[in-house]
Amino acid sequence: MESVKPVATQRWWYLMPIIFITYSLAYLDRANYGFAAAAGINRDLGVSQGTSSLIGSLFFLGYCLFQVPGAIYAQRNSVKKLIFFSLVLWGLCAAATGMVSNIPMLMVLRFVLGVVEAAVMPSMLMYISRWFTRSERSRANTFLILGNPVTVLWMSVVSGYLVHSFGWREMFILEGLPALIWAVVWWFTVQDRPADVTWMTDAEKTEFAARLKSEQADIAPVRDYKAAFRSPIVLKCCAIHALWSIGVYGFIMWLPSILKAASTIDIVSVGWLAAVPYLAAIILMLLASWLSDRTRNRKLFVWPLLLIGTIAFVASYLIGGSHFWISFALLVVAGATMYAPYGPFFALIPELIPGNVLGGAIGLVNACGALGAFAGSYVVGYLNGATGSPAASYIFMAAGLLLSVILMITVPAHSGQRAKDEDSLSLRRT
Repeated sequence: MESVKPVATQRWWYLMPIIFITYSLAYLDRANYGFAAAAGINRDLGVSQGTSSLIGSLFFLGYCLFQVPGAIYAQRNSVKKLIFFSLVLWGLCAAATGMVSNIPMLMVLRFVLGVVEAAVMPSMLMYISRWFTRSERSRANTFLILGNPVTVLWMSVVSGYLVHSFGWREMFILEGLPALIWAVVWWFTVQDRPADVTWMTDAEKTEFAARLKSEQADIAPVRDYKAAFRSPIVLKCCAIHALWSIGVYGFIMWLPSILKAASTIDIVSVGWLAAVPYLAAIILMLLASWLSDRTRNRKLFVWPLLLIGTIAFVASYLIGGSHFWISFALLVVAGATMYAPYGPFFALIPELIPGNVLGGAIGLVNACGALGAFAGSYVVGYLNGATGSPAASYIFMAAGLLLSVILMITVPAHSGQRAKDEDSLSLRRT
């Protein structure tokens, strides 16, 4: 299979920049609400603290509801078409948020934004599973998910300046336009499968397809999605992602407000400080994914890192608000260790789940992650407002992470181990 190596270079250079930018734009338009909340959208529209938490998290309700149907459509039909229309619609929704004049309109737009972005993550993960081998997949997933911290990093700085110079309305409008432009680029550069491209020879396509098929040889197929959704391994992955997302999205949505409340710095300085955890996350994500692919031990780069994040949140709680910089350093650790396991985690799923139901399974896992994200963003925002301090939020996020660690320890490390577990029996029932 040596001839696959030059093709691998082509695949990385052709596909990963496009994949990265697409997911990056999705994160831009979902995460900038935290800056609007810190910059006065609540005051301008008369939004209470509790309602603000609900609005910030409504995105994840819409995001959850359409994960599975969107992923199944992408598997059975076209990732290319699905992502194209998603780009257009979420760009329009994001820009329209800058024109809202009342609370119901804002709620509807946040919910619809979640609906049109719902299938992006599972479709992209499934797309990567078609284009990258097992030895590449953790790194490929990481470059996809790097769109999250990289975007939040530069978005934190740019949004701070946009809000300071123009206002939160202009921020939404200006940050919604890139998705509309990128939709055109996506349409003319992406093909659904290796068989559709012109930059691989027929021999390379055949050889690459054989490689992917051989990697699924020891995973028994299942009859349908219903059987897959009942399997313990899928249910465990769903619960892990849901609990993990409580910490991640509580952190993403409300970090600017936490920093603003904990110090006397201005919104531009908040933007710079909010970028630091994501810079640390980028470095740790790249290292964890590289080691995961090199060692083929996915679990080793998931639960230990989440455990460190748990400890960091607890330590921030114990220190309290009297030592801002120590608490901030711990938040940097928490942010980095919550992000780093994504590549290995989503590389493990195709190694445990049969290819014929992979799209729906990933959709269900990500849908449950969206439920956790809803809980995290809503409860963290509510606790911050109700208590006037982020302390209770730290404990809430730490509890979610700790439960995800416990469950992750029980997940099989690879398909060979899974075959020995009871999980495999439920997948093989037809």
